[in-house]
Amino acid sequence: MRKSVLFLLMIVCASLSSCGVYSFTGASVEGKNINFHTFENRARNIVPTLSATLTNKIRNRILSQTGLAPVNTEDADYDLSGYISGYDVSVAGVQNTQTASLNRLTITIQVTFINRKNKKGNFTQSFQKFADFPASQALQSVEARLIEEIGNQLADDIFNKAFVNW
Repeated sequence: MRKSVLFLLMIVCASLSSCGVYSFTGASVEGKNINFHTFENRARNIVPTLSATLTNKIRNRILSQTGLAPVNTEDADYDLSGYISGYDVSVAGVQNTQTASLNRLTITIQVTFINRKNKKGNFTQSFQKFADFPASQALQSVEARLIEEIGNQLADDIFNKAFVNW
């Protein structure tokens, strides 16, 4: 019995180490470090905290799930950069065909990811997420919460694209 358990454990370890390093999130990480660039806000609507909030959300998501070390060098194993290209509010729901009942905040971010360990992992892609809020509320009263919510969704999408090859 003891030999069987030891043998099974050896097979599991060998299979996990044969194709890079895997985490419990399903992430495949072959490198040791990552260089993050600040996501500049190029959207029409300027929110002073948007750039820092989204950059930190994405950075924290990747670091907490991969074990990579952040570095500030251009020859890092991974390099993540981009910019915020859209920050828009639109009507998402109408009541009585005349009055807005729901508004939608949509944030779009353009991301460039460089994987120096595996060039097939490189990508440049636009990511877009939204959150709805009652039209009876002013955007300023719910904006911080919406940015947090959308930021989490964007961070998940970017992390999955970069490190989880589903």
